[in-house]
Amino acid sequence: MNDLVAKLVETLDLETLEENLFRGISPANGWQRIFGGQVIAQALVAAQRTAPAERQVHSLHGYFMRPGDPRVPVIYEVDRLRDGGSFSTRLVTAIQHGQAIFTLSASFQVKEEGLDHQIPMPALPGPEDLPSGESLGEDILARAPEPVRRYWMRPRAVEFRPVSTDHYFKREKLPPEQHIWVRVTADIGDDPALNAAVMAYLSDMTLLDTSLFAHGLSIFDERIQAASLDHAMWFHRPLRVSDWHLYTQDSPSSSGGRGLTRGSLFSREGVLVASVAQEGLIRPRRMD
Repeated sequence: MNDLVAKLVETLDLETLEENLFRGISPANGWQRIFGGQVIAQALVAAQRTAPAERQVHSLHGYFMRPGDPRVPVIYEVDRLRDGGSFSTRLVTAIQHGQAIFTLSASFQVKEEGLDHQIPMPALPGPEDLPSGESLGEDILARAPEPVRRYWMRPRAVEFRPVSTDHYFKREKLPPEQHIWVRVTADIGDDPALNAAVMAYLSDMTLLDTSLFAHGLSIFDERIQAASLDHAMWFHRPLRVSDWHLYTQDSPSSSGGRGLTRGSLFSREGVLVASVAQEGLIRPRRMD
């Protein structure tokens, strides 16, 4: 396991303070606020720590209320709402400076058989056919603004290979959709709970940007005030985040200063492993 992935796994390994009470820390990366995917994943880990071991998360729903402060720990308080015959429900509140910054509800289910169908994975180039790393920055993003290049070239535990990068250096109004291959850059093993938490972490990356494509804008545009408002995720089938997954995204609507984006995560074999939905703030800034 490389250092970046090991640091991510360490960040998700919460400290137990008391029954139903956990503490999480943020890596020292110089960011002004905590990455939303980190709070989602840490809150999910807190819920997992209180759920029966034989029950895996099948859905989560979260609301962002305040930006997280990366300089201080986050306290996660878990309310064990219910343990039924097949399902367990948990409510997690993330707290900093005496105030709630995020809430998450999560549902866990015992493994069982049932009806099974899924939508097909789009026919798109595979990750081996797409630029990555230095070639992505030098050949594809050379014309993109500096904030875009800096974002894509930043060392991280998660590797992205976008099918198209047109929206990063064009001001044209484009269809509100994107497709990105994604994986963790080292093997984290087969633990279902850890794989689900890391998938929740990376599911918050790139998602909000999709709602801006129809307007010829990107998340890096200084004319836009952008922030995640909520995040929902459904886990359909077993997954391994160290393997490539295709993250397909589309935005059916934006209005009232908010944009809605939906996402689907497919394994290399075309298996739909998870679905995502997020509404975010995409408010035009006053430039006076």
